[in-house]
Amino acid sequence: MDESEFHDRVDDLLLALEDAVEESGADIDYETAGGILTLRFADGSQIIVNRQTPVRQVWVATRSGGFHFDYDEAGDRWVLEGDGKELFAALSEWCSEQAGEAVTLEP
Repeated sequence: MDESEFHDRVDDLLLALEDAVEESGADIDYETAGGILTLRFADGSQIIVNRQTPVRQVWVATRSGGFHFDYDEAGDRWVLEGDGKELFAALSEWCSEQAGEAVTLEP
């Protein structure tokens, strides 16, 4: 994937994540600035989703650690490096932990 395609895919992903947070009904505030999506929770914690262009990955920073996602062309989805867990499923778990309520994010 070239750099332009990578940026297009990540831009689409960030918009889809915003929509998913909105549709989840969870008490999560979000803001996208400079290609970085910040999710803010009532307890003051955050989850940061950003692009890492040189390695063509999406990185997610949560209270429990940092995670790297690669694009799976065959499945048309972002998957956790080494684990294969899909990004929306992983974020649902992390958001649930930090929100203190069940959160389901769907693409």
